[in-house]
Amino acid sequence: MLQNFLCYTCKEYVEDLAKVPKAFLQEANVRLVVIGQSSYHHIKPFCSLTGYTHEMYVDPQREIYKTLGMKRGEGNNVSARSPHVKSNTLLGSIRSTWRAMTGPAFDFQGDPAQQGGALILGPGNEVHFLHLDKNRLDHVPINTVLQLAGVKTVNFTNKPQIIHI
Repeated sequence: MLQNFLCYTCKEYVEDLAKVPKAFLQEANVRLVVIGQSSYHHIKPFCSLTGYTHEMYVDPQREIYKTLGMKRGEGNNVSARSPHVKSNTLLGSIRSTWRAMTGPAFDFQGDPAQQGGALILGPGNEVHFLHLDKNRLDHVPINTVLQLAGVKTVNFTNKPQIIHI
C-alpha cells in the first residue's frame, strides 16, 4: 500500500515492483497488487511513469489503511532505509513537488501524511504478513515479501549476478 502516488520513495519502490516477472508470480499462484489512496485517475499515469503492469487499485477514503492500522505522519522510530529508494531526500522531494505542479490536476494525489505498508493476504482474509511503514523510507524489502509469499526473488541491482556452480 502506497503512501501516495507523488511520494518519490513510493515511485521508486513501485519501479522495482514492476521488475517482478509475471511468470514468477504465476508459478507461485500469487497476485501482486498495489493500492494507492487517491483518485483512480492517477493509476494510468503512475503506471506509465513507473512501468508497473501488475494490478493497481485505489482507496481514496483510506478505509483499508485505517482497517490495517496504518498511521499518518512520520514516526520517530529510526528504521533502515529501504534498499529500493535511490534518490536522496532533497532531490526526491523536489521531483515529487515538480510532478504535482506540472500534473494535469495540481494535487498531491492522496494524503501526504498517510503511511503505507506491505501485506501478504490469503487465501481468504487471512493475513500472513503485515509491515506498517513508520516513515517514507521504511518500505520492507521486496525480496523479503516475495520469499514469504513463496515467489522467486529478483535481482534489483544493475550489477551482474555471480552464480556459483
